[in-house]
Formats: sequence, structure tokens, C-alpha cells
Amino acid sequence: MSWNNTVIAVVAGDAREQEIARCAVRAGAAVRAYGFPWPDEGIEGVYHAKDAADALKGADIALFPIPGITAEGALFAPKCPEKIIPTHEMLAGMNKPGHIILGWGDANLKGHCEALGITLHEYEWDVDLMLLRGPAIVEGVLKVIIENTQITIHKSNICLVGQGTIGSLLTNTLVALGAHVHVAARNPVQRAAAYAAGAESLTLEQLPEYLPKMDIVIGSVPKRLLEREQLQLLPKHALLVDVAAPPGTIDRDAAAELGLKTVWARGMGARAPITVGRSQWSGIVRRIAGILEQQS
Repeated sequence: MSWNNTVIAVVAGDAREQEIARCAVRAGAAVRAYGFPWPDEGIEGVYHAKDAADALKGADIALFPIPGITAEGALFAPKCPEKIIPTHEMLAGMNKPGHIILGWGDANLKGHCEALGITLHEYEWDVDLMLLRGPAIVEGVLKVIIENTQITIHKSNICLVGQGTIGSLLTNTLVALGAHVHVAARNPVQRAAAYAAGAESLTLEQLPEYLPKMDIVIGSVPKRLLEREQLQLLPKHALLVDVAAPPGTIDRDAAAELGLKTVWARGMGARAPITVGRSQWSGIVRRIAGILEQQS
């Protein structure tokens, strides 16, 4: 099996997927696409399918978005007019043995793939790819903060919950911009790294003591850690920004009921779709090469 007779379906996503589709064409694959913003001029060499099932029909490999799947099982597709929820019938149109490369799959998708003999390749937690798209995510978060506050980042009190790859990049940037940054994390090594970067480090248990002083709270852990009990301690002007994959760090329904402005900043990598699309492709192409090598 070579690139020249490989059919790749690019399904759902945002403007990053345009660049990923172009990269797949340049690699020599036949590309079918649906569910991401389609440019007026089209994408040379890419078949624009009528729906997700049409895009997946006859595909050897499907590329789904890196942002996580929603609780109802829908792929990340903010500009698509309908929700794209992979079904058994939809996936059954792929060639056998099929492969899906994506950020991460939920139980529904994994169940269908197991029944159909489709292999899932997840790359949401690849540190190298996270670092490559990290600057665009940080820039996107800064844009969200600036557009949704009436104060400067400089001298503001900001609490970051979580200090993984993206959280640490945000800490470094916000400290450099002059914010008073507080980092709450369970991992003592992450807390020490935040301290070394110039932030004040906290355990999760210390959050109630500091939340009443915060202007901005950023959640970066894909696990609900800020519930109503903690949120009601925040001042009314506080901005909540959740950059985590589903279900997110913040109970956004409770925040809304409490009158707190909340932004679920998913897909921040779309801030620079060409740059981030190419960086994601660098991870995708490694996995496709491995698949083709096994099947040759």
C-alpha cells in the first residue's frame, strides 16, 4: 500500500483541517473532506463530500479533530451546520482494515471501532505536538482574556488550575506580561516549576483561600475541579476561561447561574490554522507512515 492509492477522509474540525487536507494531497493521497469550513475557492485535489458518511466512504484512513469529543459524542466542528456523531453505519463505509487518527476517542467511538475492526490512533497527549501548537493556543487565550475583560493582564490576579504542557506555557507568558499568577496543581513537581517561573504555587485544597482575590481563572485540566462551591467564592467581575477538553475544568452551568462570565475556549489552535495545521500534520504523517509500513 502506498500513498498514491491511499484514501484519506478529513472529517470535522476547523480551519486547521484545510491545511491538513492540503498536506495529505501533497503527500499523494486521495482526499475526501467534510465538516470543516470550506474555502470559496475549494481545496485543490480534495473531494468536498455531501456529509460525513460520504467523506468516509471508501477511506482507508480517517482524520478526526484533535479537540475532544463532547459528552453527547459529537466531533469538534464549530462551523458545521449539524452535529457529527460517528455511528456504526457511518464508519462501516470505510475500507478494511480501517484506521482513525484523532486527538482522543470516547466510549461510543471506541465501541463502534472495535465492532468494525477499525484501529484508533490517539495523539492528544503527545507532548511534542502539544508544544508545537502551544504558542498558538497561548495567543488565542490572551485574545479571549483581552476581549472579555476591562482590565489589563498586567498586574491582574490570575489563577491557573492545572500545570501541564499548555498550563506551563500560559504561566510563563502571563508572568512575563506582569500578571500576578497563582498556579493550583496536584503535582508537586508542577507546582515547583510554576514557582521557579515566578508564579505563586498552590495545592488544590488552598484554592478557596485565594479565589476571592482573583480577576481571571483559567482551567486547563480535562476534569471538573471547579464546582459551584468554589465558584461562588469568586468576585462578580471575575472572568473564567476553560481551555480544557471535555468535560472541562469549570462547571460552566453553575458559573452562568452565578452570573460569572465564562468562555469555553476550545480549539484555540485555530488562532494560526496554517502553522498549527502543519504541526498537527507532522504527528499525523508519522502515524500514517507506520500504518502503511505495517500493511506493505
